[in-house]
Amino acid sequence: MLSRGYSLIFFFTFALMKFTANQISDVLNGEVVGDPTTEVHTLSKIEEGSLGALTFLANPKYTSHIYTTKASVVIVNNDFVPKKKLDLTLVKVENAYSAFSTLLEYYNLSKNNKVGIESPLFISDSASYGKDVYIGAFSHIGDHVVIGDNVKIYPNTFIGDNVTIGSNTTLFSGVKIYFDCIIGANCYVNSGAVIGADGFGFSPDENGVYKKIPQIGNVLLEDCVDIGAATTIDRATLGSTVIKKGVKLDNQVQVGHNVVIGENTVIAAQTGIAGSTKIGANCQIGGQVGIAGHISIGDNVRIVGQSGVTKSIKSNQTINGTPAFNNADFNKSYVHFKNLPKLIKEFNSLENILKNDL
Repeated sequence: MLSRGYSLIFFFTFALMKFTANQISDVLNGEVVGDPTTEVHTLSKIEEGSLGALTFLANPKYTSHIYTTKASVVIVNNDFVPKKKLDLTLVKVENAYSAFSTLLEYYNLSKNNKVGIESPLFISDSASYGKDVYIGAFSHIGDHVVIGDNVKIYPNTFIGDNVTIGSNTTLFSGVKIYFDCIIGANCYVNSGAVIGADGFGFSPDENGVYKKIPQIGNVLLEDCVDIGAATTIDRATLGSTVIKKGVKLDNQVQVGHNVVIGENTVIAAQTGIAGSTKIGANCQIGGQVGIAGHISIGDNVRIVGQSGVTKSIKSNQTINGTPAFNNADFNKSYVHFKNLPKLIKEFNSLENILKNDL
């Protein structure tokens, strides 16, 4: 039997091949309920399944679809018990969502498994790269760049001088990485992201004219960081802007100079973080959040979308609003805020009664 990883890559590389429920069960360490010889050759959502498709059921609200789907094989949790007869084959696993995610991961790997150097492009004579790399056409690789093994650099990508890129990292088309930046291993940087542009540093002179402050630091992305499309991370004035291990940034996030984002923090789209702010580990930050500069946010903090954070936040809090404060207090206050016109009307009425009585 093929190893788990090799089997999945083999399956997706040759997408027209058919795999049986039993083979899928083997690579996912699952249990087949139904016909183990049932064959599949494609993936689908459960509500859009067709004959020969493999799908999954993890969210209970989609349970009804398992009785109507045309898919041939469905991955389900171990505790799933059908209430009706099913004309399909189940593969029971500990976590259906995780198992299907594994399949998608290998599918994505097979799609993005290019190797080779395209042309035209520019690679400096002083640059070096490891084995099994892919560098797409019209890319620019600057002086003294060091690229690890199995790095994928898609067309029209710019990599400035003295940049280091760790193994198994993927840079999609149109990524720009300025000089001296360091990108870790197993990172994904999506199209249009700009890493290492100048921080927003200006100082007015005696005439009120703004003079640019040189930004001579860099950006450091640690391992396993994901950067969304059109996200921008500014280089430090001095030192480094640091995105720590496991951080996930959505599309169109702005990270200012000298910001530090702690391990495994996730930040949704259109959030802006002003310079020199420190964000802790395992935080969850919603979309369109604005975070002021020179403040500290602790570990395990949750910030509700569209909040405005203007002061430092201690660990293990959930905050909301602008200016943001404790989420439970915000929800209580909002009840009164919604009733404010009615309360003012009642207040004015009482005030008139008191005036008449006097």
